[in-house]
Amino acid sequence: MTEKVYVRNATNELKKVIVCSPKFYKFNGINEITKSWMEKGEKEHNELMVKEWQTLIDAYKENGVEVVEMEPQPELEVQTFARDFGAMIKEGAIIGKFRHPARQKETAVYEAKLKELGIPIVARCNAGCFEGGDFWMIDEHTLAFGLVDRTDQAGVDNLREQLQKFGYTVVGVPVAPEHLHLDMCFNIVAPKVCLATKSVLPFWFLRMLERRGFNIIDVPEELIAKHGCNVQALGKNKVLGIANNVSVNEKLEAAGVEVIKLPLEQILKAGGGPHCMTYPVQRS
Repeated sequence: MTEKVYVRNATNELKKVIVCSPKFYKFNGINEITKSWMEKGEKEHNELMVKEWQTLIDAYKENGVEVVEMEPQPELEVQTFARDFGAMIKEGAIIGKFRHPARQKETAVYEAKLKELGIPIVARCNAGCFEGGDFWMIDEHTLAFGLVDRTDQAGVDNLREQLQKFGYTVVGVPVAPEHLHLDMCFNIVAPKVCLATKSVLPFWFLRMLERRGFNIIDVPEELIAKHGCNVQALGKNKVLGIANNVSVNEKLEAAGVEVIKLPLEQILKAGGGPHCMTYPVQRS
């Protein structure tokens, strides 16, 4: 009997995801984007957020992705960003460790969902911090962890030790903390195609991508806060993107990537886009 493979890379066809409605989302000043909206007196407008989020869910279903919805809980104010409690590799789930108290209670409910789905937990961050928005499979053997605002060196070292037995090489990618997570300034969208804000990423990391044959689509730094890099790869050279990010969408299309343009605006004020709202359970 062959062992089940969950996620072997960032671009195979997406088959199954975990998501959570923003029904009870509350603005938290734990990222620069939300902080700036709060300073302007902006409110959550949950009904509008739920309506926008539903377009993400509909797009998944229309593209043959099985959607597992969490039951949103009022006390878990940031639960809609399902990506961040951990990560997925070929062998199963990695459980992260949230930096902010506002998010720490999410881990237990997401972990219970993994158990319900029969997904094995193969590593757990039990030193420092690690959040899923900082995780990328560069290829089937190389895992990149952003060292931005929510993942630290202790967390990466802890996971490197646990993941060695599977044969993975783990690299930490330092980026200025105001950029929150690595997926805000880097995203693999199709085989050997990525979005990257070159001006904020380390030179050696960009060189590593070039040596692996990546076509790097440069996203200007001013678009980080507009979620210019925060798209979700569906596989088959197709992504879920954001309608308002016109210049990024045009660059993706010029590179042969089809963009399903979601009408997200209110939900982006919470500091996350399609990638942040999605925990990938399985790719083909």
